[in-house]
Amino acid sequence: MKPDFLLLGITILVALTFDFLNGFHDAANSIATVVSTRVLSPKLAVLWAAFFNFVAAFLLGTAVAKTIGSGMIDIHVMTQYVVIGGLLGAIVWDLLTWWWGLPTSSSHALIGGMAGAAIMRAGTFNVIITAGWYKTLIFIVVAPIMGLVLALIFMTSVFWILRNKPPRRIDAWFRKLQLFSAAAYSLGHGGNDAQKTMGIVASALFSANIISAAELKGNWGHFHWPIILAAHTAIALGTYFGGWRIVHTMGARITKLKPVGGFCAETAGAITLFATALAGIPVSTTHTITGAIVGVGATHRLSAVRWGVARRIVWAWIFTIPASALMAAVAFAIIRLIHPGA
Repeated sequence: MKPDFLLLGITILVALTFDFLNGFHDAANSIATVVSTRVLSPKLAVLWAAFFNFVAAFLLGTAVAKTIGSGMIDIHVMTQYVVIGGLLGAIVWDLLTWWWGLPTSSSHALIGGMAGAAIMRAGTFNVIITAGWYKTLIFIVVAPIMGLVLALIFMTSVFWILRNKPPRRIDAWFRKLQLFSAAAYSLGHGGNDAQKTMGIVASALFSANIISAAELKGNWGHFHWPIILAAHTAIALGTYFGGWRIVHTMGARITKLKPVGGFCAETAGAITLFATALAGIPVSTTHTITGAIVGVGATHRLSAVRWGVARRIVWAWIFTIPASALMAAVAFAIIRLIHPGA
């Protein structure tokens, strides 16, 4: 095997490992509400979420992947060593926040990691494509607010429409409806998050001179489906084996959910993720569902939301991009010490 192809294989393996950890870390996003409302057992919930994370491969296109692959960092500074350094930075941050039980964004860890490694290699911030970062940074705020507002509207509407119905009947209806909302949210999760790894793999193929810049930015051609299926398989497996530390934070510690609240939160999150995936905006699925859960809790009373937990989560969001960028810069510096030509 030629060294270049060996390096490419390692790069793709690290990318798919990150994708697996993304599903592992973000499993809580897909299943926290459906588990906390006791609609599904944890085992059935992860199977449900993993299946629909994979099905998203056939439904939501590749717009986000193209943004990640060529719209945020100058592709000419991207080497396979930069990709590996960026992924290692994101992986370390994901594992740390998983251990701490914080539902931070794997997506923002990824773009932060790629930026940190690219800047370290180039020695300048000019490699950052500001136009591509504007919408991502704006949607750090917009996505959770969209989730919150939509969930608030849905909950208020349900309360008003079903105000004369017995609570037990409402609970029975929404226990069934939550199966569909959980499936929809998992579709949005897979359609947004798996695409980010697809973009990174495409960048690695470009850096190995296997595809051209025009192919990276436009029609992916013959390598389209292998990348899509590999990324969605990895994130689905990660979801299936996902950790449970964050489930408790998402499903119980922010606010206490009932099936109607779980349905409204998941539906609000799914709509936000569908819209942003089709528009090519790489948003955080974690931020989105957290905002939606807060919106559900706020319909009861503001004190129903545990603002101390929410505040800790927000601080973790703020630090994710710079922290993962720093870790990736260190990872790339170590790679360069081992391989001076990196």
